[in-house]
This record gives sequence, structure tokens and C-alpha cells, in this order.
Amino acid sequence: MYLKRSNGPSPGTLSLTARLTVLSTLATTGVLLFAIAFQFLALVSDLEFEDNDFIIDKIRVIEAIIARYPDGRVHLEQEVQWEGNMREDSRYLVRIVDSRKRVIMETRGMDRIAPPAMFPAPARDTHAIGRGKKFTTPEGRVYLVNAAWTGGRQAPDSRQVQVALDVTEEEEMLEGYKQKMAFVFLAGLFLSAGLNVVVVRRGLRPLVQLTETAGRIDVTTLNERIDARVWPRELARFAAAFDAMLTRLETSFERLESSSANLAHEIRTPLNILRGEAEVALSRARSPEEYRRVIESSLEEYERLSRLIDNILFLARAEQRIEPVPLDAGHELGLLQDYYGTLAEEKGIAISCTGGGTISADPLLFQRAVGNLLSNAIRYTPAGGAITVSIDRAEDGGTLLTVADTGIGIAPGDLPRVFDRFYRSSEARTLNAQGTGLGLAIVRSIMELHRGSVIIDSAPGRGTAVTLRFPPA
Repeated sequence: MYLKRSNGPSPGTLSLTARLTVLSTLATTGVLLFAIAFQFLALVSDLEFEDNDFIIDKIRVIEAIIARYPDGRVHLEQEVQWEGNMREDSRYLVRIVDSRKRVIMETRGMDRIAPPAMFPAPARDTHAIGRGKKFTTPEGRVYLVNAAWTGGRQAPDSRQVQVALDVTEEEEMLEGYKQKMAFVFLAGLFLSAGLNVVVVRRGLRPLVQLTETAGRIDVTTLNERIDARVWPRELARFAAAFDAMLTRLETSFERLESSSANLAHEIRTPLNILRGEAEVALSRARSPEEYRRVIESSLEEYERLSRLIDNILFLARAEQRIEPVPLDAGHELGLLQDYYGTLAEEKGIAISCTGGGTISADPLLFQRAVGNLLSNAIRYTPAGGAITVSIDRAEDGGTLLTVADTGIGIAPGDLPRVFDRFYRSSEARTLNAQGTGLGLAIVRSIMELHRGSVIIDSAPGRGTAVTLRFPPA
């Protein structure tokens, strides 16, 4: 499997600072725009509400005068004409029309400023007056106009009251306010963008420092760590994960260094033997039988090298992803018992299997793991001994597979290292010079791939029991 090299961000990709700045500025802009628009619309609504109320109040005042003084033209003139005749800054105009659309009375100059055609259809009474409408005169003045019938549309003495309110100053004020709000919006936009750049850069400073710290770590400084306690909460988890990765890398490099040294030693030994035998054979003339013995001895060393290489390749492949399937453990053990039974019988060793059940495992890896344990048990159990393979259910629903023998056992000082690659105790080297020291290492790798574990219990002269724990299926 090859790792894809990353050459950094592709051209045109925005930096994290730029992205966060843009997003935060857009968010700030949206909030600012909403606030300004809400404030402006609220002001417009309040002014229109007050102006409409003013017009409605005027219409109802005139309705009250008509109701109280049916023939009181003097009172109507005081209300209608006083604003136009007595005040130059009058803001409203009033017109009274009878049911035949004849003008009874109106504010001076109203026919020129707000002719009847500019008014909306009058409400049927003063309690049903809706919103007025605006229009602009040729001189640029803006008026809000409305109309209603007094006393009801069907009343014989009903009058239509038309009121026009000058709202030019309010419109000018709103226009000026709109321009100011636009300036405030633009200023706020640029100010928020600048502040967001500063805030984002300060916020990302720990990430930059973390990146610089991580960048200083190389293969020679894998023992260094990034202390998760000194970073913000959002980066603490990353720092902890990075430290855990460094720990795994350091452990892997240490194993690689140790394995490389052991591998060199394991390969150098048979090569030295092959070279020595060849040099001795060529030191003088030999008989055909002598050359034959040299070649046979060489073949044994070649076979040892071949097994060593096969085991190393198996370990490399075993570290890849697997796809477990449900297996009948009892059936699989029966096949292994048949396979290793002949070899055990030749040494006078009895193999028995008990228990059963279903486990989730890769078939080939399962056979390899149990086969390695059986091979070791046969190799280090003397004649007349026994090997027992048992399957039990764990408390958490997993499966426990134990291979126990009555062999020579393992010294306490060797137990912590029996799963290390190429490790072989002195007694194991004496009894089996052809071993590679990879059997139990392969078993542990297989169990780690299955998210399980392996436990060994042994004592000299008491035998060895190796338990494989498979997780629940």
C-alpha cells in the first residue's frame, strides 16, 4: 500500500484565516443589515401610524362638529379654514363634500394642491377608515391623504371628509436617515472585516504554534510530546491524539530498529554457516559423498532462510485490514487436529479438543494462529505428554481459545519477551536450532487484527497455556 503524497493546498484555495474572516464578516454584515433595516422600517411604520392617526382624529373631530351643530357652518369654518388662513406652516388640508360630491367647504388652496381625484375611495364610516395613500405634487411636496363618510354612507345628512397631511419633512428626514444608515452599514462592514481579521488571527495563533511545534519533530525527536494541557480545549484533543500518534510511531521505530537488528542476526547466522561449509568444501578435493553432505546441509539452511522470509512477509501482510466471517470453531479445530495429529503421534503426544461455538475471524489467520500454538506445543512437549485445546465463552460474550501443553515451560524472565519478534530463549535455541522466533509474534499480530488479545501462562516443568481471546461476534 502506498501513501499519497500531499503537496499542500491547491492553488486558489483560501486559507483558514481568510475563510473564517469571510464567514464571520458575512455573519456580522447580516446582523448589521438586519438591525439597520429593522430600525428603519420601525421608524417608517411609527411615522405612518402617527400620521394616519392624525388624519383619522381630524375626520372624527369634524364628524363630531357636524353631529353637534348640524347647521353650525361657523364651527366648521373655524376647524377647516383656520389652519389654512391663520397659519402659514399648516401641515394639513381639509375638504367637506356632500352626498352629491359638491364641495361644501375646504381649506384655502386645497383644490390646487390636493384635488378630489387624488383621494382614495372614502370609508363607509369613521370606524372603518383604513391606511391612507401618498402622492407627490408637481412642486415636490408629499401628502398623505384619506377620506371617510360621517354618520354613515346611507345617512341623509352624510358628509364626506377629505384630509391631506403634508409629510414632506418626514420623507426628507427618512431619506437623510437612509443615507446615514447606508454610511453606517458600509463603515460597519469595513470595520467588522478589519476586526474579524485581527480576532481570527489571534484565535488561530494557538493552531499556528501547534503546527510549528509539530513541524519541529522528526525521526530523531520522536520522544518529544505536545503537552495537551497548555492548549485551548478545541486543540487539546488534537494535541492528545498527536502525542498518542508520536507514541505509536516511537514504538514502531523502536520495534523496527530492534527487528532490523534481529533480522540481520538471523540472516547472518545461516549465511555464515553456508559460507563456512562452502569454504571448507573447497579447501581441498572432496569425495562425492562429502560434497553431497555439504549440499544437504546447505539445503537445510536455505529452508530456514525460506521460512524466515515467509514469516516476515506474513507479518507484513497481517498488518493489513481483514474481513472476519462467522466460523464454527469446533469444526476448524477438528481440521487442525487432523493435520497436526500425525506429527504429535510420531512424538508420542496426545492432542484433544473440547468445546465449540461460533467466532468471528479470518479463516486463514485463525488457522495460522492456532497452528503456530500447536506447532510450538508439539515442539517443546516431551514424549508421553498431552496437548489440550479448549473453547470457552467469556463473560462479555467473547470466545476464549486455550492451547495448553505439558511441555518444558518458559522461565519467568523470558515470559515478557516471548511475543517479541525474533526473540528466542536460550533453552528454545538449544532444543530447536531451526526456529525463527516469529511464531508467537505472528499469533499476537493476528489477534490484534481481530481486536482481540493473547495471554500466556507458563512455568518451567509445568507446561504452557496460551489463551486467545476473540471479541463478541
